[in-house]
Parts: sequence; structure tokens; C-alpha cells
Amino acid sequence: MGRVRITMRALALIGLIAVFVPLHYLYRTFAYGSPFPMLFLRYAARVCGAKVEVIGTHLRRDVFYVANHISWIDILALAGASGTAFVAKAELEASPVVGWLASLNRTVFVKREHRMGVAEQINALKEALVDNWSVTVFPEGTTTDGQSLLPFKTSMLSVLEPPPPGVLVQPVVLDYGPVAEWIGWIGEEGGLNNAKRLLARKGTFRLRLHYLEPFSPEDFRGRKAISHESRRRIEETLLEVLCRPLREFAHTVPPVRYEPRVDGERVD
Repeated sequence: MGRVRITMRALALIGLIAVFVPLHYLYRTFAYGSPFPMLFLRYAARVCGAKVEVIGTHLRRDVFYVANHISWIDILALAGASGTAFVAKAELEASPVVGWLASLNRTVFVKREHRMGVAEQINALKEALVDNWSVTVFPEGTTTDGQSLLPFKTSMLSVLEPPPPGVLVQPVVLDYGPVAEWIGWIGEEGGLNNAKRLLARKGTFRLRLHYLEPFSPEDFRGRKAISHESRRRIEETLLEVLCRPLREFAHTVPPVRYEPRVDGERVD
């Protein structure tokens, strides 16, 4: 049954691409700011099993979202809810399908190890914000298990030194509830294995997006202070959601293997 679910969900995703991508390009011949990437990602999250619930009110423009990071489904859910663009690793741009889809959603690709290009990357982020986009960063730099929160890397917050006029920072908490550890893309698990696991999962799961109170980066001096305030608010909300202390993230968590199920087997 696991393979059947993968096939059905993969076909549904292909169907969404077949519908929304032509509509996107058609729309772009007449106007700027197509709504179809956001709609595609919203429905793609649903096809993958996520029932997204938005808690709080997200700003619609001139906003820099800062979020914790658990899965690639985070991107589908956040963009589907708000239409945000993302900061992503440059390697993603080279992916044949994923990179192309990411570019449709105005992703800003960065090379984290390319120090000489940091100024250029910061300029790209500034252009995105000046263009009234919302931009999302995952400052942990990797996905975790939903029970932890890594130190924030501040390099991509340099765009807020000084902040573009009128731009606010809004922290966001992604909460997968009891399935967070299973959903999380952690350890040495490969991307294809993780995608198979998630697409093979029976039923749906709830993903709550907590949009926290925004704040002005002008009230904090520099990216480190902005990062500290964002992380403080995210950690505070995670503690409320989990009802227990955060734990240290185990970087060496063994990967969960995708194992196709046979008819009659129980799938959690």
C-alpha cells in the first residue's frame, strides 16, 4: 500500500504542476505577481498529507519571516499560506524540477560557503524586500526534529543592517505535533528516501503555523540582536507548544528507512 500511496500522491503533484504552471505563465503575460505558485504550493502540501492550520495573523508585505525548520514540507506550507519567497542553498537551483519550481516562487539562492559573494546575496535579498515580497529564512541552517532549536546563523540577517524602510520581522513556529520526529528530515537520510517516507504515509497530519507578533528590526542593533530576539520568541512558543523543555538536537540520529508495506500491514 505504501507504493500505491506514493504513486497516487506523485501523480496528484504532477497534475497540480500541469494545471498551475501554464496558468502562471499565462497570467504573467498580462500582469506581475502571479498567485498560482502560492496556490500550487498550498495544494501540494495537502497532497503530501499536511492539514495546515494558521494561528495568528501573518503580514502580507514588507516582512522578513524567521522560522524554525523541520522538513521540506515547511516550504510548501509557508508559501501556500502567505506566498512568501525563500532563501535557499544554491545547490537547490541546480535540481532539475525542484530548482525550477523554486524559481517560480522567486527563491533567493545563496552560497553559504561563498564568502566573496555575501554582498551580492544580501543585495538580492534587499531587492526582494524592496519589491514588497515577503522573504523567509531558516536561520538554524538545517532541519531538526521538532523537539529542538539550534543556534541561529546570522549571515543572512545582514540584509537588515540597516533594515529597508518599513520592513518588519515576524517569527514563525512550525508545529507538527506528535508526528514531528517522524516527519523531520534528520541524520544521514537522503532526500529521496525522506520523500518516499512522507508520500507513503497513511492519512494526514496537522501542521500548525504560529505567526508570532512582528517587531521592528530598527528596535534592535544589528543582525545578532535581531537573531537573538527572533530565537527567543520562537523558543518561548515552542516551550508552550511542547509543554516540556527543549532537548539538545542529536545530529547523528540514525535515518528512518523507507520500507514499502504489503497489503494488510499496519501503517502508523
